[in-house]
Amino acid sequence: MTDITVYDVIPERVAAPTPTRPRLLVIGTMLASAAVAMGMAGLLGIYLETRADVMAEGQRWLPDGVNIPLTQPNMMAMTLLLSVFAMVWAVGSIKADDRPNTYIALGLALMFGIAYISQTAYLLTIMEMPIRGDVLERPPLLYALIGTHLVVMIAAMLYAAAMGIRTLGGEYNSKDVEGLYGAASFWTVAVVLYLAVWYAIYITK
Repeated sequence: MTDITVYDVIPERVAAPTPTRPRLLVIGTMLASAAVAMGMAGLLGIYLETRADVMAEGQRWLPDGVNIPLTQPNMMAMTLLLSVFAMVWAVGSIKADDRPNTYIALGLALMFGIAYISQTAYLLTIMEMPIRGDVLERPPLLYALIGTHLVVMIAAMLYAAAMGIRTLGGEYNSKDVEGLYGAASFWTVAVVLYLAVWYAIYITK
Protein backbone atom coordinates (compact mmCIF):
# COMPACT_ATOMS: atom_id res chain seq x y z
CA MET A 1 0.00 0.00 0.00
CA THR A 2 1.43 3.37 -1.06
CA ASP A 3 1.58 6.11 1.53
CA ILE A 4 0.15 9.40 0.24
CA THR A 5 1.26 12.53 1.99
CA VAL A 6 -0.39 15.89 2.00
CA TYR A 7 2.26 17.25 -0.32
CA ASP A 8 1.27 14.69 -2.96
CA VAL A 9 -2.37 15.87 -2.90
CA ILE A 10 -2.00 19.66 -2.82
CA PRO A 11 -0.76 21.05 -6.14
CA GLU A 12 2.17 23.39 -6.23
CA ARG A 13 0.14 26.24 -7.65
CA VAL A 14 -3.44 26.95 -6.59
CA ALA A 15 -5.53 29.34 -8.64
CA ALA A 16 -6.64 32.43 -6.80
CA PRO A 17 -10.34 32.43 -5.86
CA THR A 18 -12.70 34.53 -7.91
CA PRO A 19 -13.26 37.80 -6.06
CA THR A 20 -16.78 38.23 -4.68
CA ARG A 21 -18.69 40.95 -6.49
CA PRO A 22 -20.08 43.54 -4.08
CA ARG A 23 -23.85 43.63 -3.95
CA LEU A 24 -24.14 47.10 -5.39
CA LEU A 25 -27.85 46.81 -6.13
CA VAL A 26 -28.67 45.88 -2.54
CA ILE A 27 -26.40 48.62 -1.17
CA GLY A 28 -27.98 51.19 -3.49
CA THR A 29 -31.44 50.02 -2.48
CA MET A 30 -30.62 50.39 1.20
CA LEU A 31 -29.29 53.93 0.66
CA ALA A 32 -32.36 54.88 -1.38
CA SER A 33 -34.64 53.35 1.27
CA ALA A 34 -32.89 55.36 3.99
CA ALA A 35 -33.27 58.57 1.98
CA VAL A 36 -36.98 57.91 1.36
CA ALA A 37 -37.56 57.07 5.03
CA MET A 38 -35.81 60.26 6.15
CA GLY A 39 -37.85 62.37 3.74
CA MET A 40 -41.11 60.81 4.87
CA ALA A 41 -40.12 61.17 8.53
CA GLY A 42 -39.42 64.87 8.02
CA LEU A 43 -42.75 65.42 6.25
CA LEU A 44 -44.56 63.45 8.94
CA GLY A 45 -42.89 65.53 11.64
CA ILE A 46 -44.06 68.76 10.00
CA TYR A 47 -47.59 67.35 9.74
CA LEU A 48 -47.73 66.31 13.41
CA GLU A 49 -46.24 69.59 14.64
CA THR A 50 -48.65 71.69 12.59
CA ARG A 51 -51.61 69.61 13.74
CA ALA A 52 -50.53 69.96 17.38
CA ASP A 53 -50.26 73.74 17.03
CA VAL A 54 -53.72 74.03 15.47
CA MET A 55 -55.35 71.79 18.08
CA ALA A 56 -53.55 73.64 20.89
CA GLU A 57 -55.46 76.73 19.84
CA GLY A 58 -58.72 74.83 20.36
CA GLN A 59 -59.44 74.38 16.66
CA ARG A 60 -60.49 71.21 14.88
CA TRP A 61 -57.72 69.83 12.70
CA LEU A 62 -59.85 68.49 9.86
CA PRO A 63 -61.76 71.16 7.91
CA ASP A 64 -65.52 71.35 8.40
CA GLY A 65 -67.39 68.70 6.45
CA VAL A 66 -64.35 66.44 6.09
CA ASN A 67 -64.56 63.01 7.65
CA ILE A 68 -61.95 60.26 7.34
CA PRO A 69 -63.49 56.77 7.58
CA LEU A 70 -61.42 53.92 8.97
CA THR A 71 -62.64 51.08 6.76
CA GLN A 72 -60.57 51.99 3.70
CA PRO A 73 -57.31 52.85 5.56
CA ASN A 74 -57.52 49.61 7.56
CA MET A 75 -58.09 47.56 4.42
CA MET A 76 -55.15 49.35 2.78
CA ALA A 77 -52.96 48.41 5.73
CA MET A 78 -54.02 44.77 5.56
CA THR A 79 -53.51 44.72 1.80
CA LEU A 80 -49.95 46.02 2.07
CA LEU A 81 -49.11 43.64 4.92
CA LEU A 82 -50.24 40.73 2.75
CA SER A 83 -48.08 42.07 -0.08
CA VAL A 84 -44.99 41.77 2.15
CA PHE A 85 -45.67 38.05 2.55
CA ALA A 86 -45.96 37.79 -1.22
CA MET A 87 -42.55 39.42 -1.68
CA VAL A 88 -41.00 37.10 0.90
CA TRP A 89 -42.59 34.21 -0.98
CA ALA A 90 -41.00 35.44 -4.21
CA VAL A 91 -37.52 35.61 -2.67
CA GLY A 92 -37.88 32.19 -1.08
CA SER A 93 -39.10 30.69 -4.35
CA ILE A 94 -36.20 32.00 -6.42
CA LYS A 95 -33.78 30.70 -3.80
CA ALA A 96 -35.25 27.26 -4.45
CA ASP A 97 -35.13 27.80 -8.24
CA ASP A 98 -38.92 27.60 -8.26
CA ARG A 99 -39.61 30.09 -11.04
CA PRO A 100 -43.37 29.47 -11.43
CA ASN A 101 -44.00 30.34 -7.78
CA THR A 102 -41.65 33.31 -8.08
CA TYR A 103 -43.75 34.77 -10.90
CA ILE A 104 -47.00 34.02 -9.07
CA ALA A 105 -45.73 35.72 -5.90
CA LEU A 106 -44.52 38.80 -7.78
CA GLY A 107 -47.80 39.05 -9.65
CA LEU A 108 -49.71 38.76 -6.39
CA ALA A 109 -47.61 41.49 -4.78
CA LEU A 110 -48.20 43.81 -7.75
CA MET A 111 -51.92 43.07 -7.57
CA PHE A 112 -51.92 44.08 -3.91
CA GLY A 113 -50.06 47.27 -4.86
CA ILE A 114 -52.66 48.14 -7.49
CA ALA A 115 -55.42 47.43 -4.97
CA TYR A 116 -53.77 49.84 -2.51
CA ILE A 117 -53.61 52.59 -5.11
CA SER A 118 -57.25 52.13 -6.10
CA GLN A 119 -58.36 52.13 -2.46
CA THR A 120 -56.40 55.33 -1.84
CA ALA A 121 -58.05 57.01 -4.83
CA TYR A 122 -61.48 55.96 -3.57
CA LEU A 123 -60.68 57.20 -0.05
CA LEU A 124 -59.64 60.61 -1.33
CA THR A 125 -62.92 60.79 -3.24
CA ILE A 126 -65.16 60.10 -0.25
CA MET A 127 -63.10 62.28 2.11
CA GLU A 128 -63.98 65.39 0.07
CA MET A 129 -60.93 67.20 1.38
CA PRO A 130 -60.75 70.65 -0.27
CA ILE A 131 -57.53 71.77 -1.87
CA ARG A 132 -57.67 74.97 0.16
CA GLY A 133 -59.27 75.29 3.58
CA ASP A 134 -59.77 77.89 6.28
CA VAL A 135 -56.30 76.95 7.52
CA LEU A 136 -54.00 76.68 4.51
CA GLU A 137 -51.65 74.09 5.99
CA ARG A 138 -54.19 71.34 6.51
CA PRO A 139 -55.11 70.08 3.01
CA PRO A 140 -51.63 70.50 1.43
CA LEU A 141 -49.90 68.62 4.26
CA LEU A 142 -52.39 65.78 4.16
CA TYR A 143 -52.21 65.50 0.38
CA ALA A 144 -48.42 65.76 0.51
CA LEU A 145 -48.13 62.79 2.87
CA ILE A 146 -50.60 60.61 1.02
CA GLY A 147 -49.26 61.58 -2.40
CA THR A 148 -45.63 61.09 -1.43
CA HIS A 149 -46.34 57.60 -0.18
CA LEU A 150 -48.23 56.80 -3.37
CA VAL A 151 -45.13 57.77 -5.35
CA VAL A 152 -42.95 55.57 -3.11
CA MET A 153 -45.33 52.64 -3.55
CA ILE A 154 -45.40 53.06 -7.32
CA ALA A 155 -41.59 53.10 -7.32
CA ALA A 156 -41.59 49.86 -5.31
CA MET A 157 -43.97 48.28 -7.82
CA LEU A 158 -41.83 49.35 -10.78
CA TYR A 159 -38.76 47.98 -9.01
CA ALA A 160 -40.45 44.62 -8.39
CA ALA A 161 -41.75 44.47 -11.97
CA ALA A 162 -38.28 45.19 -13.38
CA MET A 163 -36.71 42.48 -11.24
CA GLY A 164 -39.46 40.10 -12.32
CA ILE A 165 -38.63 40.75 -15.97
CA ARG A 166 -34.94 40.19 -15.30
CA THR A 167 -35.79 36.94 -13.50
CA LEU A 168 -37.89 35.88 -16.48
CA GLY A 169 -34.84 36.50 -18.65
CA GLY A 170 -32.84 34.06 -16.53
CA GLU A 171 -30.63 36.59 -14.76
CA TYR A 172 -31.59 35.59 -11.21
CA ASN A 173 -31.61 32.10 -9.74
CA SER A 174 -30.74 30.30 -6.50
CA LYS A 175 -27.14 31.51 -6.76
CA ASP A 176 -28.02 35.16 -7.28
CA VAL A 177 -31.12 36.66 -5.67
CA GLU A 178 -29.73 40.18 -5.35
CA GLY A 179 -32.36 41.89 -7.48
CA LEU A 180 -35.37 40.28 -5.86
CA TYR A 181 -33.89 40.77 -2.41
CA GLY A 182 -33.43 44.47 -3.12
CA ALA A 183 -36.98 44.79 -4.47
CA ALA A 184 -38.40 43.00 -1.43
CA SER A 185 -36.39 45.25 0.91
CA PHE A 186 -37.61 48.48 -0.71
CA TRP A 187 -41.18 47.13 -0.78
CA THR A 188 -41.03 46.38 2.94
CA VAL A 189 -39.78 49.89 3.69
CA ALA A 190 -42.67 51.33 1.68
CA VAL A 191 -45.16 49.26 3.69
CA VAL A 192 -43.63 50.33 7.02
CA LEU A 193 -43.86 53.96 5.92
CA TYR A 194 -47.54 53.50 5.16
CA LEU A 195 -48.13 52.11 8.65
CA ALA A 196 -46.62 55.32 10.06
CA VAL A 197 -48.86 57.44 7.81
CA TRP A 198 -51.85 55.22 8.65
CA TYR A 199 -51.42 55.81 12.36
CA ALA A 200 -50.63 59.54 12.10
CA ILE A 201 -53.37 60.50 9.63
CA TYR A 202 -56.15 57.95 9.82
CA ILE A 203 -56.02 56.66 13.40
CA THR A 204 -55.09 59.68 15.50
CA LYS A 205 -56.65 62.18 13.01
